Amino acid sequence: MKKITVIFLLVCTTIFAQTADEKQLRSIYDAALTDGMAYNWLDHLSNQIGGRLSGSVEAQQAVDYTKKELEKLGVDRVYLQPVMVPRWVRGLPEYANILSEDGTTTSVPICALGGSVATSALGLKANVIEVKSIKELEELGKEKIEGKIVFFNRPMNPKDIVTFTAYGGCVDQRYSGAAEAGKFGAVGVIVRSVNLRLDDYPHTGSMSYGDTPVKNRIPAAAISTNGAELLATALKLNPNTKFFFKQNCKQYDDVQSYNVIAEIKGSTYPNEIIVVGGHLDSWDLGDGSHDDGAGVVQSMDVLRLIKASGYKPKRTIRAVLFMNEENGLRGGNKYAQVAKSKNENHIFALESDAGGFSPRGFSFDCSTENFEQVESWRNLFKPYLIHLFEKGGSGADVGPLKKDNIVLAGLRPDSQRYFDHHHAANDTFEHVNKRELELGAATMTSLVYLFDKYGIVTSKKIKG
Repeated sequence: MKKITVIFLLVCTTIFAQTADEKQLRSIYDAALTDGMAYNWLDHLSNQIGGRLSGSVEAQQAVDYTKKELEKLGVDRVYLQPVMVPRWVRGLPEYANILSEDGTTTSVPICALGGSVATSALGLKANVIEVKSIKELEELGKEKIEGKIVFFNRPMNPKDIVTFTAYGGCVDQRYSGAAEAGKFGAVGVIVRSVNLRLDDYPHTGSMSYGDTPVKNRIPAAAISTNGAELLATALKLNPNTKFFFKQNCKQYDDVQSYNVIAEIKGSTYPNEIIVVGGHLDSWDLGDGSHDDGAGVVQSMDVLRLIKASGYKPKRTIRAVLFMNEENGLRGGNKYAQVAKSKNENHIFALESDAGGFSPRGFSFDCSTENFEQVESWRNLFKPYLIHLFEKGGSGADVGPLKKDNIVLAGLRPDSQRYFDHHHAANDTFEHVNKRELELGAATMTSLVYLFDKYGIVTSKKIKG
């Protein structure tokens, strides 16, 4: 009889907790969908400030604006964390032409890759050699590459349902293409935009010269997918086709910027920290609404929704708006460095950096035990069509926090349209849906609430 009573009490306790959690999540979603602030904040970031390239005036304006808005929330603390960041400037718009032997010129859309050097003041004209991979450079050798522009033309794999997998499958040519092609005497690099759609938008992104001396660095630009198709066709018809492009970008000395941080102090375990964040910088071609204005305003709204719901967190919940994710990760590294120096105890960190589309779930970098706990919350998210709970990556900015026992997570919105806008001039406010953005903020807040209430699983027990 005693055993039956204990089981009955455990079942009743579980049902009560589940009901309380269901009510809490419902109140969070209701508040986000009827009184959310994320969309209004994003409107200002996108339309009043615009693209926020690291080290720019606009990036500083974004720091000032988000700090002021976070202070209005009445949280316990809002502050700036200084961080030195690179300052790369695009300069005048780039332009390019395909040059046929009969003198015909065809303009194609290009943009300099972030961190690239400029061409000469007169531009760069040379024959083109098309390759599909960095490995192919080695097979061709210096004799066939020297003095030419290397055209990397490997597209994203359309068979990959998870578009981030397709992105990872070809982004190496953008990041390392110039460094590798330069070793074989190439004079420039043109890279097919990392985009599944055929359009006229060139997509920029970070690139690296590695340890290549400054004097040996060659200019690198992205070409739109339509432009890449046109250039590939021209080369098939005439391998002697030339390409001309001009770009005016320049790398300056590092400048000081800031991570913007706001927190609600925990009532029971104030020294246990939960982080939610996105990156405040963006590329300069559009206004950075999806990448990553959406993650910034969703993270800000997590704090607001927690306060609006009346929930009193046990642990300290901290929103971090990271600077310089796009071309250096200085903000994420700086935050982790300071946290380590202060011996801060971070137990959970969630990042939103995959666009403001409809949330589908989360990926987790954590122990099996912690993932099992997350799986036990699956039914709480089912009414909101959140179904994806998988082990995998988290986010670039929270990644440096990785250590034993911490749980890292990334919000995973529907990704099918994300790379249509990623790092391109059409990453703009009108392409963000208000309701989808608010659903993402509510989904993030709900997961933060659950980790705050129940804690993480250690090797021995759950600290709740």
